[in-house]
Amino acid sequence: MSKLRNPCSAADPCQPPRFDGPKLAPIARVARYLTIEVRRWHTEKCGNFSLLFALALPIIVGAAGLGIDVGRWELAHKSLQRAADSAAVSAAIAYQANIAANLTSQGAAVAASYNFTSSNGATVTVNRPPLSGSNTSNTNAVEVIISQPQARMFTVLFGSGAVPETGRAVAVGGSKICVLALDPTATAAVSAQGSINIAAPNCSIYSDSNSSTSVSAGGSAQVSALQIGAVGTVSGQTNMTTSNGIVNNSSVIPDPYADVPMPSYSGCDQNNFSAKSTMTIYPGVYCNGFSLNAGANVTMAPGIYFIDRGSMAINGSATLSGSGVTIVFTSSSGANYATARIAGGATVSLSAPTSGPTAGIVLFGDRAMPVGTNFALGGGSSQSLNGATYLPKGAISYAGGASGFDGCSQVIGDTIGFVGSANLAINCPSSGTKVIGPAALLLE
Repeated sequence: MSKLRNPCSAADPCQPPRFDGPKLAPIARVARYLTIEVRRWHTEKCGNFSLLFALALPIIVGAAGLGIDVGRWELAHKSLQRAADSAAVSAAIAYQANIAANLTSQGAAVAASYNFTSSNGATVTVNRPPLSGSNTSNTNAVEVIISQPQARMFTVLFGSGAVPETGRAVAVGGSKICVLALDPTATAAVSAQGSINIAAPNCSIYSDSNSSTSVSAGGSAQVSALQIGAVGTVSGQTNMTTSNGIVNNSSVIPDPYADVPMPSYSGCDQNNFSAKSTMTIYPGVYCNGFSLNAGANVTMAPGIYFIDRGSMAINGSATLSGSGVTIVFTSSSGANYATARIAGGATVSLSAPTSGPTAGIVLFGDRAMPVGTNFALGGGSSQSLNGATYLPKGAISYAGGASGFDGCSQVIGDTIGFVGSANLAINCPSSGTKVIGPAALLLE
């Protein structure tokens, strides 16, 4: 009877099995040998790992190579996207500054600074307006597409030919913001409702709120602006007209005057001030209210005026004017923070100082006041606040602005609601105000 030797003996653990016993016919011997080999492969551990590793090696190498190549392509895509973003912004700024600018040359120059040139296979395409996406009808928007084929290394096992990678960006220049709501979550942080007309043809309206109705227009309100944007969503777009488009899901626009210190003051120079005749008043601290009644015609000498608690009330048929003036709303007690109410029919013409600690700011709200402190600036077409109305914690109700568009008007509040028609302009080259928003904005 034949006897099978142990195929994994201590002396020679991994030698093929052999037979002791009578010789068989050649075919029978081969069949017997294969049967034993299969059984041995299933039961022994001496050589299985090597065999399995050999069989799996092409798959392992292929997977590792695919990972390496995909990583390289992803890095290339990120570089292409950064270059496209920069080129689109640069081209949009160039177009804003000079409509005759060669945008293709501008885009190619920026791409070259990222080492994407024709010499290494890159192509740069510049379109105005974009040929795809959501801004194809925006003639001020510039699209830049940068493409470069990426070579294969390990993945030649799975295919041949270079792999195309592309970066694409769309930008528009000159946001020039003149209305900015700072509240991060408010519903209708910028609102226009009813039969009103908001005209801001050379500046933009923005909201930092992430609400789905971050900027809202309803009823028969009509809003025209250079651009309208929101961190959340702009609602009521059928009531809006823009030159540079409507932007949803925008980046947050920082508070432009956040680094301006709150001016210091002490004492009271006037208590519960009231006027109903023609007079000139001077900078100082006005405690517990400030009111101008019908018939008052008050001129403010240049300087900083503090309204410490109470309300600044400018009633109908009263006139308030001044140049180089900042009015600060505050509270020395930490309660009853000063507010303002400008009635329809009042005539208000104030302009901010062009230099000094409150340069560019005509109305300044203490940052310590409660969020939502009410400011009713409803003077209508007889209200001209030249400079920044900066009330970062204020709930501003606004209606006003000169009938022309050659002034400088910035309105910054926690929330801003238009309660009457308004004209806004941002011609501020020497007014001391700060530029709000980026020189160009990425749309896609």
